[in-house]
Amino acid sequence: MSSKPDKLMKHYKLVLPEHMNHQQSLFGGNLLSWIDEVAYMTANLQFPNHRFVTVALDNVEFKHRIDCGEIICFCATLEKQGSTSLTYFISVSGTRKNAEMILFETRITFVSVDEQGLKKSIC
Repeated sequence: MSSKPDKLMKHYKLVLPEHMNHQQSLFGGNLLSWIDEVAYMTANLQFPNHRFVTVALDNVEFKHRIDCGEIICFCATLEKQGSTSLTYFISVSGTRKNAEMILFETRITFVSVDEQGLKKSIC
């Protein structure tokens, strides 16, 4: 692995019937869970051998509905690195029906912690 982490990482998810709400669009809680998971995987791939916990998720605003069968793309960009924290900008777009359309975007912040849950330096 290079000494500098990649600035952008992409992850994909297939939206299945079990992910739908009563309006037959993607249940928002599933999307938020996937964002947390995608950002966590990105942080761990970019900064191996660290423990991260989520401390903040900014501005939750669903811009467009996401239908069953859509393959959504999560783009995670490291926006800020502090001494113990990382902030990622996450954008979600479609790859089929909603290609090129931003469906959701937010920032998510993690803190590096030790085995006791105390802040630990990333450097």
